Amino acid sequence: MSKRIIIFGVVLSVVLLAGLLAYSMFGCAVKIDKYSDIDRPARIYPDYSSTVIPPNIAPLNFMVQEKGSYYQARIYSDKGEAVEVSSRSPMLSIPIGPWHELLSKNRGGRLNFDVFVRTDSHNWVRYRSITNKIADEDIDGYLVYRRMHPPFHYPIRGPIGIFQRDLRSFDEKLVLDNHHQKAGCINCHTFCGNRPEKMLLGVRSPDYGMITLLVEGTTVQKVDSKFGYSTWHPSGRLAAFSIDKLPMFFHTAGSNVSDTVDVDSSLAYFVVDSKTVKTTPEISKKERLESWPMWSADGRYLYFCSAPMLWKEQTAIPPEGYNKVKYDLVRISYDIETDKWGKAETIISAADTGRSIAMPRTSPDGRWLTFCMSDYGFLPTWQESSDLYIVDLKAAQEIGRYEYRRLNNNSDKSESWQSWSSNSRWLAFSSKREHGGFTRSYLSYVDANGEAYKALIVPQKDSSFYTHNLEGFNTPEFTTGLILTNNRQLEKVIRSPVQPGGKTPETTAAPKVKESPKQEYLREVQ
Repeated sequence: MSKRIIIFGVVLSVVLLAGLLAYSMFGCAVKIDKYSDIDRPARIYPDYSSTVIPPNIAPLNFMVQEKGSYYQARIYSDKGEAVEVSSRSPMLSIPIGPWHELLSKNRGGRLNFDVFVRTDSHNWVRYRSITNKIADEDIDGYLVYRRMHPPFHYPIRGPIGIFQRDLRSFDEKLVLDNHHQKAGCINCHTFCGNRPEKMLLGVRSPDYGMITLLVEGTTVQKVDSKFGYSTWHPSGRLAAFSIDKLPMFFHTAGSNVSDTVDVDSSLAYFVVDSKTVKTTPEISKKERLESWPMWSADGRYLYFCSAPMLWKEQTAIPPEGYNKVKYDLVRISYDIETDKWGKAETIISAADTGRSIAMPRTSPDGRWLTFCMSDYGFLPTWQESSDLYIVDLKAAQEIGRYEYRRLNNNSDKSESWQSWSSNSRWLAFSSKREHGGFTRSYLSYVDANGEAYKALIVPQKDSSFYTHNLEGFNTPEFTTGLILTNNRQLEKVIRSPVQPGGKTPETTAAPKVKESPKQEYLREVQ
């Protein structure tokens, strides 16, 4: 027997074996003529049921959590061909082409999942239909988030990466990771009007210090200033940001052992053309803690959170009284043409709510403002008590007061990190609702009346992904297109010399003398 024939036989055997394996796992849909009805929906994971889904979302692959030897689902609506999937495994994968075609033909309609299971006795059962509504409005095509393992020590030494996910498929692109920065931190990516061509991205590195990357299209510049939580003015001409001193500490017991205290903070703003950093007394008061800036949709107001500083000198971490700090929601007017600021005014007071406000986000249409509210403190992601709330800004202007209400998409775990889609119909946020330890990115439809519908976790190709993945997915930000830079280009700029300009103003939350990158990093993490 020749060598060529032997090789051909081996290859053919491998192909046949692969085919048999694929068939055993994902066999063809079978015709089911006889079955018994079960008067309840099948239990599926993730729980994609009784909610509103985007008409352009990736397939909602799921696992059937019912005992059986064969599984089949029929996915259908009023128009178009039904999609049928089956498998000997409880994991059902929906073909992307027919899925998108079905959703496209049925915008605003119902989407039904009929789940069939063949029991161990080889009899088929059909569960009651799972029904979702397909929204009329698309979701933005991309979601940018940070993936990292939960920090159980500080400074953070594990891998951290910023990724951009195509929500219409399962494609994920690395934007920047900390692989070549001695495991420094990457944080707080911010986009101007959901557009990917204008971005700010913070880097904290023992080699390169505290810097900010300014991305404009394919151009990347290194700004010699640590921007904390930042927000672009809608004009794209400037960005407001916080200057924070945020040491992490850990509790010895509780559902969340990690915690962060805002020891000192203030606000400033970065002017893009001149590469200058400015501040004003109304947003940088020595006796106050000021953070979480967010511009209004028209750029006329800056919203932020403010709390009284309860300690004169910080000598211990956490300082005494840290769990009594509660933040108000504040706004201040601004005229970009004259660069003039008004007087800060409290619009929702912690004294009235009895709780602490953080992470305000305004919808692009100017109608809504969402925020987190928890029992105390600065960072809602560590607070199991954190929920999402909404304010109708149009109604507030008419009645002269800001009335807030809790959204219907909350859970009994921490909710945080919200982001609005460009059409103001979809809210992305992080939640620990699955098991309390890991943040996951969720999507929720918000209708014209500000009602938020049951949230759905961002779908994955592998429906079991979230059962074994040990990373947190936080700071989700919608974008309407792909980021034009890549990991290699951003790393090159990080390692390059700093250009003049962009110096942080001297405040109690920022160093008064120039330090080496390593000194600056060590001061930050201690």
